[in-house]
Amino acid sequence: MSDLRLRRSVLYMPGSNLRALEKAKTLPADSLILDLEDAVGAEEKELAREQVCAAVRSRAYGDRELIIRVNAPATPWGEADLRAAIEARPDAILMPKVSSPAVLESIANHLEALDAPDDIDVWAMIETPAAILNIHEIAKARRDRRTRLTCFVLGTNDLAKDTWAQLVPGRVPMLPWIMMSLAAARAEGLTILDGVWNDISDVDGCREECRQARDLGFDGKTLIHPNQLEPANTCFAPTDEEVRRARLVIDAFGLPENAKRGAIKVEGRMYERQHIGMAKRAVTWSEAIAAKGF
Repeated sequence: MSDLRLRRSVLYMPGSNLRALEKAKTLPADSLILDLEDAVGAEEKELAREQVCAAVRSRAYGDRELIIRVNAPATPWGEADLRAAIEARPDAILMPKVSSPAVLESIANHLEALDAPDDIDVWAMIETPAAILNIHEIAKARRDRRTRLTCFVLGTNDLAKDTWAQLVPGRVPMLPWIMMSLAAARAEGLTILDGVWNDISDVDGCREECRQARDLGFDGKTLIHPNQLEPANTCFAPTDEEVRRARLVIDAFGLPENAKRGAIKVEGRMYERQHIGMAKRAVTWSEAIAAKGF
């Protein structure tokens, strides 16, 4: 059985909404981003910080991964957010507006100065035109362990705002930026999560965009409403047929007569040895999902 960290469904929860924070304890989300930034008005920033950090310290969320999205250090709340988040010890801290490696270097210095525990990762919001232009350099920051960088989160709403690109079905205007970000993340071994689907009343539209995101290569999708959890969990899981075929491929390459073969035929399809890794990934994901129970 796998201990893979699933991130199919990553749900934003506004830190100022105590009822939402409580409800999140029961939701079938792989990960929760407890938000101190965009989802919280200026007058509620301090309340949100207190509530989010108390929620994380409670350790009452089961095996759900907990991430705190802080305000940028240059804002009036950023320094206090970072200090409080470190004391609460979430699984990761999500940094907004990461537009260059220098931002991650600065955060690394902050974390060291605040004596942050080693088990707190850093996630980076990719949400500006500058970030897209610098995307591989940002991803390469992972090579410096001081940055703690493990994950990219696309901020497609901010990208649309800054570029004037339209958020249309299929996201054709954004596909070049999406694929650049994916390539950079994969080149450096980072997890990468898709941006949100804005229309919470259109669950079918969310499902279609989850399918697209999975086909493009994302690990999962960020979400803004509980009714989007099922589409994400379903679309980012291998189907029964995919798992069945994956096991056949693994077993077939394990036969003595195929030990030296570079390619074999299974149920009428040709598979090369590189497909073994893909097959094992499908099986591993399936086992991890079965262990989680949703």
